[in-house]
Amino acid sequence: MVKIYTTNWCPSCISAKKLLETLDIQYEEINIEKENLSRKKLLELTGGYSIPQIIINKQYIGGYDKLLYLHQNNKLKKLLNGKNKWKKSR
Repeated sequence: MVKIYTTNWCPSCISAKKLLETLDIQYEEINIEKENLSRKKLLELTGGYSIPQIIINKQYIGGYDKLLYLHQNNKLKKLLNGKNKWKKSR
């Protein structure tokens, strides 16, 4: 299960969603503007206040750069299958 917190104007959000769609990975999008979520609430929910914030199988991975890293290093599929743990560096 992939959950991604986004806004309408965020280029990294668009890139993250495009990558997930290209890889045929379903995701749940939560648009923080439409849902009226503050950055403070986003931080409470995800551990980060920038967007996008991406969660895979209840693990907070971070933003688009982390998603791309996982994909390029053949770790994304393992994480999706629950065979890998991700420790987000801050």
